[in-house]
Amino acid sequence: MLIIDADPVKSKQDSVRDGNPSLASSSLHQPPPSFEESVADHVLQFPQEDSLNSAQEIGEEPPVFAPYDAHFFTSRSGDIISHDSHLNDDGTALPVSDILTFLILAGEALYRFLLSQASTPPTVILRCQGSHNETHTRMVRSHHHGNTKMKTEQYTERITDFDFCIDIGQYIFGEPAHWSYADSTPAYRGRMYQEVGISEEKRKADKSERKAAKAWDTERTRRGFPPWIGSDYAWREDQPYVMQTNNVLRSSWTLRQWADDYCASRKYLKEFNYHKVAYGWNFEAMRVAVISVVNSTHYRGDLSVQFETSQNVVSVRSHNRLSRALSNRWIKFLLFLTLIYPFIWLFKRFHSRGGGRWDVCGGAYALKRVEQTVKQSVPDVHAESPFRDVFETADATAQGFSLPDPIGRRTKVVGMREGEWFRQWEGTIRRAVQNRLQDRQPLMTPDDHPSHEALVLDGY
Repeated sequence: MLIIDADPVKSKQDSVRDGNPSLASSSLHQPPPSFEESVADHVLQFPQEDSLNSAQEIGEEPPVFAPYDAHFFTSRSGDIISHDSHLNDDGTALPVSDILTFLILAGEALYRFLLSQASTPPTVILRCQGSHNETHTRMVRSHHHGNTKMKTEQYTERITDFDFCIDIGQYIFGEPAHWSYADSTPAYRGRMYQEVGISEEKRKADKSERKAAKAWDTERTRRGFPPWIGSDYAWREDQPYVMQTNNVLRSSWTLRQWADDYCASRKYLKEFNYHKVAYGWNFEAMRVAVISVVNSTHYRGDLSVQFETSQNVVSVRSHNRLSRALSNRWIKFLLFLTLIYPFIWLFKRFHSRGGGRWDVCGGAYALKRVEQTVKQSVPDVHAESPFRDVFETADATAQGFSLPDPIGRRTKVVGMREGEWFRQWEGTIRRAVQNRLQDRQPLMTPDDHPSHEALVLDGY
């Protein structure tokens, strides 16, 4: 007959108690195992998949989403060109199933791409070139009917005296201000001709409007005004607040809305251009001042002093094959030779699904700007002086402040002024002309500034 013990654990404890009474008494008073010891038991070990499921059930957040990096290339002039499909798609045909799809809806990817590219300022240089023509005489041998004759002839040769440039873009400071043209300013707003207005109120700009806008744009660039200043502005010294970055979006639409409008278009050869503009300095006055320095060296050759801007356009174009081919200058040249490009131009200009341009916004980069300052309560040391106004003017000028306008605003100039720059570089420009300097690399620092090696010397 087989007898099965109903409680093997209990029988084992009884055997231990009978064999060693002291051990039995200690086991009865022993505390239960700790939580860590219980978890370490192989019976309580959960599978890894169950732990992942439990982590998802308690609401653990997904990993951080990485922003989309659009594909682009740089042209020979330094402009950014992109044919990325996400920058041209409004996403209406895509399901909203993840964060990436949400970001490319309604021009969000294009908007973020423009903001990321705007963090790089344009390149601005001052180029000084001097050259003259020299006429030389040389002997030429000619053969006629078996006879050799020698004769003299004259030829003209262009001699470069100096050719150097100075980096102006290094003085740009601060974040860019995103600006847009006013609705009344002629600009490309989705068609191949300039328009005024927005949405259903758009109309083709008249010839007189286009001519006036072009003339003012040239004048504004020469004088270094911000791009959001219209042609109706009359400069006065008591209105320095126009150089501030407040209310620079003159269009009724924001930059994001213009990006949405571009992505919603179904034109085959569309193009969105974001222009980078440097402002704050009177470039024409600086150019005249540099010419006077060159003339002081008694140079009498042909002189050219110009401000040149590059890497100042971010262009987003359609992602089809024809648009990509037109961005290649060699393929475009081949289309000219084969007389195919004129037909492409006609399609782009007149067809309803042909081409479209958006040149209505950009980024403004300050070389000098005016900011409003907070009025600080300081003791008036000239309160009882009869020359109080004179002292206030002298104190404000010394500290870089302007006198308060009738509204009570006080402003301060931030950044390097034109006169400060000219004082630093005047001697360098004169010596570069006298030494006939020719250098393709822009000059970064004046030559009379001490070098880094000299500054580390003790007692310099």
